[in-house]
Amino acid sequence: MQHYNIYEMGLEQNPANYTPLSPISYLQRAAFVYPERVAQIHQDTRYTWAQTYDRCVRLASALNGMGVKKGETVSFLCANIPPMFEAHFGVPMSGAVLNAINTRLDAEAIAFILQHAETKILFVDREFGPVAKKALAMVAVKPTVIGIDDEYYNEGELLGETTYQALLDQASTDFDYLLPENEWEAITLNYTSGTTGNPKGVVYHHRGAYLNAANNIVSWDMGKHPVYLWILPLFHCNGWCFPWTIAAAAGVSVSLRHVRADDIYSAIHTHKVSHFCGAPIVLNMLNNAPAEMKGNIEHEVNAMVAGAAPPAAVIEGMERMGFNVTHVYGLTETYGPCILCEWKDEWSDKGISEKAALKARQGVKSPMQEDLMVASPDDMQPVPRDGETIGEIFIRGNIVMKGYLKNPSASEEAFSGDWFHTGDLAVWHEDGYIEIKDRSKDIIISGGENISSIEVEDVLYRHPDVEEAAVVAKPDDKWGETPCAFIKLKAGADADEKSIIDFCRNNMAHFKAPRRIIFGELPKTSTGKIQKFVLRQQARDDG
Repeated sequence: MQHYNIYEMGLEQNPANYTPLSPISYLQRAAFVYPERVAQIHQDTRYTWAQTYDRCVRLASALNGMGVKKGETVSFLCANIPPMFEAHFGVPMSGAVLNAINTRLDAEAIAFILQHAETKILFVDREFGPVAKKALAMVAVKPTVIGIDDEYYNEGELLGETTYQALLDQASTDFDYLLPENEWEAITLNYTSGTTGNPKGVVYHHRGAYLNAANNIVSWDMGKHPVYLWILPLFHCNGWCFPWTIAAAAGVSVSLRHVRADDIYSAIHTHKVSHFCGAPIVLNMLNNAPAEMKGNIEHEVNAMVAGAAPPAAVIEGMERMGFNVTHVYGLTETYGPCILCEWKDEWSDKGISEKAALKARQGVKSPMQEDLMVASPDDMQPVPRDGETIGEIFIRGNIVMKGYLKNPSASEEAFSGDWFHTGDLAVWHEDGYIEIKDRSKDIIISGGENISSIEVEDVLYRHPDVEEAAVVAKPDDKWGETPCAFIKLKAGADADEKSIIDFCRNNMAHFKAPRRIIFGELPKTSTGKIQKFVLRQQARDDG
């Protein structure tokens, strides 16, 4: 006998009580409520929210006029400037899917993405014209190319028959743009870094983009009208969903073409920047900037850091300058940040070093992420919350990707057991906070003992002469593997291999200390992460 449920009788969804979630609504509201407030700053150029809305509608109209259909791909190869910000609204308003391409990729990788995404229109910032031209020569079905001519940048090569601005000038503001019929519809396509093999295309939906944009405000306590500096690339997880966050909070988007300490500090001073995101490498750069550059910041600056586990010493350095650091964790597959080190009032009275150690933990699920666990990858049983037992991080909820584009087997593998498998290894503390110990491929097994490369790096970053450090496994006849450290010293420092090994042995168990130190520049990915796969090969070749 079927159960009779009074709450399902005559209470169906209808247009009055249900609207598919989409971050486009954040732009609509910002323009309606705060039309005269500044939305975008790009050097001497200012756009209000009304003007930004107008430009996004024009972009949608122009794409429609060029024959772009719902569900087709529009790619942008562009720096963190207004057209890239506006694309996050204008492209989905046309019904298309935005593909923001990593600007640091080589021509072969860009060509693969254009072909795999079946890109119809490619917008190219003149800075990346030369690499785009090489990529386009490799593509069989070529997209229409539109140039982005930034008046504040004259180098590179301008491609295309027309420009982004000319396209907007000719387009209509009366365009009846599209909202999704179903919030599960794709909004963006982001490619993973692809350090081995071809990158995978991660597909986001409107619902997830809407929720993670709001998630950023709630988890970071951003309030109204934050001033956000674009240090984090907009191509990286759609800038961790912050274009939509800035619209939801009616804040200010401050452009930044190149990530340089002087430009960052200048923007913080000039525009009273309240929030920025970045990898630990960026915080390290800001820490090591000249003292005269860092002085006289009298307003609160909030830094959200992720991308790799930041050493406690780097967080401590930022906190000493008065920056408030929030540590988060996420992946391209989770719309960026989905776990954060939620701060508790009772920790505020602790010393700065102890607070930095707490902040170095990845934390707990963010408000709009559904579930998180650290479990054995073999049987998916949660590990004990003892801060010692290592397991894999598993995530599920509304801010997990739709899946991988045209790769059902990879999607099925990533979602097996009804959880998203991150591949990151962590411990679970008694208070429920997780702490990453390594990528599964980065753990060092020496004499049968697991050594966390991150733990060794934390000690190295406390050495006064060390600017950057990375630790990988080096093959060893006796122990199987031993830690090998790659170090970039601070300018003028003269520490040698013995002194650094001795420092490590004085600050940690001897078996965990590096047995080999190699000095020099550290190779990095396009998003500022140190390329450990390159270092592992160097360690093997070291003899």
